[in-house]
Amino acid sequence: MIDPDGYRPNVAIVLMNDEGRVFWAQRASNDGWQFPQGGMNTDETPLEAMYRELREETGLPPELVEVIGSTPGWLRYRLPRRYQRRYSKPLCIGQKQVWFLLRFLGDESAFSLDLCEEPEFCTYKWVDFWYPVKNVVTFKRKVYHEALSFLEPMVDSCLITD
Repeated sequence: MIDPDGYRPNVAIVLMNDEGRVFWAQRASNDGWQFPQGGMNTDETPLEAMYRELREETGLPPELVEVIGSTPGWLRYRLPRRYQRRYSKPLCIGQKQVWFLLRFLGDESAFSLDLCEEPEFCTYKWVDFWYPVKNVVTFKRKVYHEALSFLEPMVDSCLITD
């Protein structure tokens, strides 16, 4: 599903542990790293799509996360021309995303990156909150910065305080 402006609806997931570190995963198809994300089906709300993508890409069920917050609307990024599927109609020029901040409630054994036929990720690590902005593929850096800037004030809700 592509909107009239050429953007594909999508969700992105910032999964945070109790120490304030975020889940950062290596794509199985190349050496790129990113947050879990994925397209929405026409019959899904952003929240429903987020839970589906979370399960498909990390193996986590809804009961092992707590939704802390989300962006209030769509954040957009354009795909470089070389990544646009010129043969697809309508042409998709980028993604529009609702970003979710989730608190991880489980332990490492809960992760299963190979639940689907073609796994999205091959490995993961926990990184500092702002690390992804400088380490994601260049064309996503602006939207990562925008999303994390919006979600950062909610981070304290994820942290364990003594």
